[in-house]
Amino acid sequence: MTKRAPQQTAFLHQPEYALIRPMTDSCPDPRSAAVQNRRVSRIPAFTPVPLRARKDGWTPVRQAEFLGLLAQTRCVSKAAAMVGMSRDSAYQLRRKPGAEEFVAAWDAILGVPESRQPKITLETLFQRIRQGRYQPILRGGRYAGTIRKPDNHALLALLGRLDRLVPPEQDREAERKDYRK
Repeated sequence: MTKRAPQQTAFLHQPEYALIRPMTDSCPDPRSAAVQNRRVSRIPAFTPVPLRARKDGWTPVRQAEFLGLLAQTRCVSKAAAMVGMSRDSAYQLRRKPGAEEFVAAWDAILGVPESRQPKITLETLFQRIRQGRYQPILRGGRYAGTIRKPDNHALLALLGRLDRLVPPEQDREAERKDYRK
């Protein structure tokens, strides 16, 4: 067997795929048929909540799995239990600083009316560039896996903001010095 050359992409980083085994529900769903049939077709991509790295904590992949399973089960307790976490820790994660996108994805899954988008700071853009964005994938209403994608949009937005931070006078002086060389 021959090895293939690495595939060239237009992205800064090769997209990574983290798939988990399909989950099965052993007990019937006690909710009404209308609630059971309501499905989310697409889960919004989000930047994970920045946390200290712990093997037994809310890792970025575990956060994405939780959102995927939340879309599948429509129950916070079940989704948290399926990823090995508690319901209370999920709500604590929701209250952490930097969890705005995680909360927006959670609310979109459960159909909560959208609130105003939070202001995107330079710190948020740096976080998006470092971590990338996670996209939980549903197939037929069931959680199938997670795709991790680099956030090139955040990089371009950050460059645009940094360009606007340079005063025009300094920019012109730099151009003159380069012209004289």
